[in-house]
Amino acid sequence: MARPKKQEFSLAEKLQKLREAGLNEPPTEPADELRPLPERIKDMLNIVQSEPVKATDMTYLIMYDITSDKVRNLIAKYLERQGCIRIQMSVFIARSEARNFQAICDTLNEVNNYYENQDSILLVPVNTSDVRSMKVIGKALQIDIITDKPNTLFF
Repeated sequence: MARPKKQEFSLAEKLQKLREAGLNEPPTEPADELRPLPERIKDMLNIVQSEPVKATDMTYLIMYDITSDKVRNLIAKYLERQGCIRIQMSVFIARSEARNFQAICDTLNEVNNYYENQDSILLVPVNTSDVRSMKVIGKALQIDIITDKPNTLFF
């Protein structure tokens, strides 16, 4: 007998099913592991240094403080599917068209309204030059060397 076709659910449908099943159960899967910092920085730099930039594109940060492990993991997976780059456990950076930014915002707002919570989700548009001027504290990395284009003249 053939296995039934795997059914795909939207993020909202997954959250509805979790709500019906009870969100306060212990997590069934471990929290996602972060990739090594140099890899995350390389991905982030691909966003801020890629050219040319369309007039409808925007760069933005998404940050959240979500208490439920299940909801937090679903949101992280959703953001990764939307092309967002995870730079810390609860911080993502992305560059996309403004309408995609609004779609992500609407989806996250819908998720937040599905259950009673004290969670917070921030979507912050940022200027690319502001991202280029960021500093990393706590690791032996000089981000300004990576983010600034070299100004070397050879004779």
